[in-house]
Amino acid sequence: MRQRRSSRSPLLVGSGPLAKVPPAVAFLVVLVMFGLGIWLRGPVGTGLLGLLGLGVLVLLAGAWAVLRPVDRVLRVLVVVILFGVAISVLHR
Repeated sequence: MRQRRSSRSPLLVGSGPLAKVPPAVAFLVVLVMFGLGIWLRGPVGTGLLGLLGLGVLVLLAGAWAVLRPVDRVLRVLVVVILFGVAISVLHR
């Protein structure tokens, strides 16, 4: 039987390009991009939300192998909702 990883262990070794970015900065960038995408609407807002969604997909692909199935489902759900919001912003 496979041994489960501890919930305190990191998902990935911090050697990538985002390893030195403080979590608070990453959160603020995501918050600003999402807020601007909703506020600007139209093609520009959709572009910002789409770019944010692609970034989330890239991060999800990098972490896919170490995620539990339930974590995968929740993260995919977040991406689907984000792209749904992007499409709804385009049509307003």
